[in-house]
Amino acid sequence: MPSYLHIIRQIQREGCEFISGTLIAHELNLEPIQVRKDLSITGVTGRPKKGYPVNELVGAVERFLSWSTIRNAVLVGAGNLGTALMGYQEFQLHGLRLIAAFDIDPHKIGKRIHGVPVLAADAMESRVRGFGVKTAILTVPSSQAQGIAATLVSAGIAGIWNFTNVKLRVPDTVSVQNEDLSSGYAMLCVMMQGRE
Repeated sequence: MPSYLHIIRQIQREGCEFISGTLIAHELNLEPIQVRKDLSITGVTGRPKKGYPVNELVGAVERFLSWSTIRNAVLVGAGNLGTALMGYQEFQLHGLRLIAAFDIDPHKIGKRIHGVPVLAADAMESRVRGFGVKTAILTVPSSQAQGIAATLVSAGIAGIWNFTNVKLRVPDTVSVQNEDLSSGYAMLCVMMQGRE
């Protein structure tokens, strides 16, 4: 759906009122039937020989992805990856707003990185609870990941976007999305090797 939305928004910027499922499928190298099936989830119906109404479809896909609602989040670990994520402006388009970062580096605490205040990690639990946020991004060294995840859960976090290579143990009530960059790179290497 995020890939569909990217293409639909591009067509919207070009001033087109309708987009066909076939065009989306072509752009993403998918079968048109798959695109139509996926878009049926949004409740928007395509019109014969015209396609889907672009503005309506953008709103429906954003609602489906919960991107039409701003969700505040915190980031833990203001190192290289954390700093890069804090600077990624596209998050705002997807309804994600970083309101604070936590770190142990005294040279970073009290400063702003890409406009995001960096706070002391030892105050994380009470600050997160006070913010009332439910989403956290984890970019800490793997050795610290499980302990920090437990603190975040204790503070009321319901969703963790995990950029460490640790499989976090959290209660069933907490959602975790793992983004293991080394595994992603390994998959790319295997795919390239298969083509060489």
